[in-house]
Amino acid sequence: MKKIILLLSFIFIGNLSFAQKIDYETKSNIQYYNSATNKSDSYINERCVLDIYYPKNTKNFATIVWFHGGGLTGGNKEIPEALKNKGFAIIGVNYRLAPKVKAAKAIEDAAAAVAWAFNNISNYGGDNSLIFVSGHSAGGYLGLMIGLDKKWLQKENIDANKIAGLIPFSGQCITHFEIRKENGIPDTQPTIDAFAPLFHVRADAPPLLLITGDRELEMLGRYEENAYMARMMKLAGHKQTKLFELDGYGHGMTEPGFPLLVNEVNRIIKANKK
Repeated sequence: MKKIILLLSFIFIGNLSFAQKIDYETKSNIQYYNSATNKSDSYINERCVLDIYYPKNTKNFATIVWFHGGGLTGGNKEIPEALKNKGFAIIGVNYRLAPKVKAAKAIEDAAAAVAWAFNNISNYGGDNSLIFVSGHSAGGYLGLMIGLDKKWLQKENIDANKIAGLIPFSGQCITHFEIRKENGIPDTQPTIDAFAPLFHVRADAPPLLLITGDRELEMLGRYEENAYMARMMKLAGHKQTKLFELDGYGHGMTEPGFPLLVNEVNRIIKANKK
């Protein structure tokens, strides 16, 4: 009798876990500008695409928009393996690159891609009140720019404050070095102007989690930029700014950063349910 009960227990647990299994699907190379814009510019038509990885048989999931790094001059869209199978949709975005275009065009593209997520994620079953923006290095910079300087998303008729959370990995907080280069300013000459996330600190911004590598191993004072950003956001009255320094890791600190990203997304999801 005990053996039968034990067998039935295994069958029940197995069926329960099968019923709870989430399947994921990936759709690739979706254009995030409208057809008229794509037809007007061959580089937009080629480059401004995204991939979406999403849970098929669940509803109201959160979405992480992920911008790749590469100094605004290189790199390609990616769906990080460490973010898969966590119950979220992940959107990997390509954007136009310098020197083929001015680096500021990448910020326009980032805003257009995030607007696409707001306008379309419900078609996949997602909740557009749970859209998070993240990315590494240049990608972190793009997320900070569109999340803090509201004008970029306003062009797309989206309020930047609707972003559920900003989680940049080693993002530049002063003016990006590629934009400085375009203006003849060396990468060791710090500049804070309208193309610096630091220029746009404000109390009412989305929750902000800044993640960097070790200050002694990071590139060009990147930790200190983020530490200054954290301090100025708090002085501006922002109540949800946090900073993590990953000791022992340099600029390529994404792997230890991903669990922090997942934890922050889950924290905000839980807080929003209260």
